[in-house]
Amino acid sequence: MQQSNDQSRSLVALEQDSTLIAVIEMSQSSWLVTAIVPGVTREPLKQLAPEPDLLRRQLQRWGEQARKAGCPIKRVTVAFEAGRDGFWLARWLRAREVEAHVIHPTSVAVSREHRRAKTDRLDLRLLRRAFLGWLRGEAAHCRMAAVPSLQAEDARRPSRERETLAGETTRIVNRLKGALARLGIRGFKPTLRGAAARLAELRTPEGAPVPANSLAELRRDMARLRLVKEQIKEIEAARLERLERAPASEPHAMVRLLARVHGLGIETADMLVHEVLTRRLRDRRAVARFAGLTGSPDESGKRRREQGLARAGSARVRRGMIQLAWRFLMFQKDSELAKWFATRTQNTKGARKTMIVALARKLLIALWRLATTGVVPAGVVLRAEPHAAGQA
Repeated sequence: MQQSNDQSRSLVALEQDSTLIAVIEMSQSSWLVTAIVPGVTREPLKQLAPEPDLLRRQLQRWGEQARKAGCPIKRVTVAFEAGRDGFWLARWLRAREVEAHVIHPTSVAVSREHRRAKTDRLDLRLLRRAFLGWLRGEAAHCRMAAVPSLQAEDARRPSRERETLAGETTRIVNRLKGALARLGIRGFKPTLRGAAARLAELRTPEGAPVPANSLAELRRDMARLRLVKEQIKEIEAARLERLERAPASEPHAMVRLLARVHGLGIETADMLVHEVLTRRLRDRRAVARFAGLTGSPDESGKRRREQGLARAGSARVRRGMIQLAWRFLMFQKDSELAKWFATRTQNTKGARKTMIVALARKLLIALWRLATTGVVPAGVVLRAEPHAAGQA
């Protein structure tokens, strides 16, 4: 049975005599476009400058050629691979009544030869063949990515920027500690409030002060660390302000609901809502698959083995859920999920690291049900009011 939001095949019947099918191979300097034009036997191929208006005019020319051949165009479909350019072109085309689709690059089957020929024209043929099979409603040709609105895409930026800044904080701190260790200085904590003022007081094991160039480098790194921390605080304050300004909107209501779970802070709740829970995924299997928390079996003949995590989904969600799973065991010890984990690992040596992935998958599905249907996981303790202080 087909699902209403199934991205693996088209749910609209294909009338090839009245449908213009175009595929784009996008690069930074040019776009290579090919099409299947009704009534035209040749396979047109055009290289365009990366301008959407040029693409639209080219589609109109091909539509005019089809009309002159006795095949008036009723439907125009365009597809391209997801990549650096994101989804802006798909939104631009859809706003001008062009049916645009974004193909998952990993869903297109390619030759398994060790050294296969690879050019833009060959890639374009593969995309065209996969897109045509998808339009016909046939399974396993390719999968489409859901095109988010500009507002939905923008709502993901604060959480992603904060994650980048947190990583930058770690890199700066490690660089500071490494520079001091090279001089034989240990025990200095760059994250303390008065750390910058203490740099001039530091002494090497020989009793000498920090050399001038090294001291200047350390001060610049401390200034950079201070700036990054201020930017993180700005992001967190702006997020709390948005939650207070529109608490009843769907994403904000989901964030406030998830933040009531003990051990789950605003930062993690915000990431889960905007990265997973607002995507309208089909079922629990799609939720787990999106996070890359499903297995990848290798079965052939009598051989049966598990290759580990598929890692085909969102690495950001996967990392966050595995960290949350460890935290969940600390704060929700009486929940059914924590008891299940304890039962499965109590008599098995070295099973905790393996089973934490299974717990993360179960926990993600439970949180998805909590956010979408309001069903509280068994034994999970909720706060009385939405939590707005922690940034876990």
